[in-house]
Amino acid sequence: MVHDFTTRIDGLFFGRVENRWEGRDPSAIGKTAVTGRRVIEENGFVEDAQADLVHHGGRDKAIHHYAADHYADWIAEGAIPEGTRPAAFGENISTCGMTEETVCVGDILQLGTATVQISQGRQPCWKVAEHTTNPRMAALFTKSGRTGWYYRVLENGTAGVGDEVRLLERLHPEWSVKCVTLGRLTRRISSQDAEVLAHMPELAEGWRSAFAKMAAGDRGEDTSKRLNG
Repeated sequence: MVHDFTTRIDGLFFGRVENRWEGRDPSAIGKTAVTGRRVIEENGFVEDAQADLVHHGGRDKAIHHYAADHYADWIAEGAIPEGTRPAAFGENISTCGMTEETVCVGDILQLGTATVQISQGRQPCWKVAEHTTNPRMAALFTKSGRTGWYYRVLENGTAGVGDEVRLLERLHPEWSVKCVTLGRLTRRISSQDAEVLAHMPELAEGWRSAFAKMAAGDRGEDTSKRLNG
């Protein structure tokens, strides 16, 4: 089903690199709310920071969008405390009315005055567990598919709280972010589907490579470093 929608940015959040946990890598997952119009360039919001540029940020992971809709579920399930609000998961953008089930890989959207494209879901790492103080959080993200998604920037611009997020073009209505993300994280996907995703130009390069391996029958992946640090 094609979901045509327009929603608005409810929250915008930026972080700075900090040494949060003794003996572990620094992180910029701790985001705080900002106001006013903020500049978006190729690597995302120019005032936001990423500590690990190998695994975070860059063209295919320029901006992280998370559905505020999920917070009630996480709270009801006991994963996060009552009253937890965005950006508890380190997201840059919070909205209501868009979820991984209603957006698709390759979707082109207007974000304020910028144009962005959904490039992949999020691969949760140990930092989301540390940040939320729930040691199971990365595993819960993986199981649920409620990971949020990343944008690449097609046209620079600005965005602020209250600005429109509007779907401009849907290239792959059969490939929701949830479907693709669960396939990537669980590796429970048919070889035929993995082959299709391996050749989808709108999907982030790293995910295309992973799906190419799955299509060839290689389902093994060492996730210990990502999940445990």
